Amino acid sequence: MLTARQKILTLPTLALALLAPLPAQASERTADQVAPGAGAGAGVGAGAGAGAGATRNPVVLVHGYNADPGVWGSLREDLRADGYADDRISSWGYDTHQSVNEVLSGRLAAHVDEVRRRTGAARVDIVSHSFGSLVSRWYVKYGGGDRVVDHWVSLAGPNRGTSTAWACALWDQACRDMTPGSYVVRNLASGDETPGAVKYATFWSNCDEVVNPDDSVPLAGALNTPVGCLKHNDLLGDEPTSAGVRAFLAG
Repeated sequence: MLTARQKILTLPTLALALLAPLPAQASERTADQVAPGAGAGAGVGAGAGAGAGATRNPVVLVHGYNADPGVWGSLREDLRADGYADDRISSWGYDTHQSVNEVLSGRLAAHVDEVRRRTGAARVDIVSHSFGSLVSRWYVKYGGGDRVVDHWVSLAGPNRGTSTAWACALWDQACRDMTPGSYVVRNLASGDETPGAVKYATFWSNCDEVVNPDDSVPLAGALNTPVGCLKHNDLLGDEPTSAGVRAFLAG
């Protein structure tokens, strides 16, 4: 248990951990655009799995706080290798300093609707990292997403809040939304944490320096998978975690 003095002394370190931007990967687009005519044949692993990939739900990737769609480069390549066509993978980019419930969940809903119109798919799968987990959960629980989301995945999501968010809560709405006991966290925890017919999964690390406590990530009713001792952002490029996510989406 930290004393009041220890909490004050740790704030600069926590702020650096939470606010440091994630490096974009060169292979990733910086927005959720899809090149016309791009298909599974353009990537590694096209061929035997391409037909199956074309029938799978589109995957919407939702990055975390102070990040951008570039963080999904590794998972995108893995999905392509599994036979997903480029137009079945969408990375949603958004301003991570805005309100989960008042702004961002509605914008995610609009993006999902656009993906469904463009692909003709009835349902989508969502994979989210960190703060993106709160945005996508609010959409599923309160924004009608339970009717169109098939699989929902959280990588290192502060699903019950994280104490590190106090480092920036004074001036940033998204940080306030991530604090334990916030309006967003309380309402997401109320009633059923995993409502509807959506299939839920979380992946969490016992060495996460951003999400504290570690057990903030798992949810009742979800498939909760420990990934071992990984740093918060390392889940994005971890091969076993990617394999677990892809196996869950295929289920």
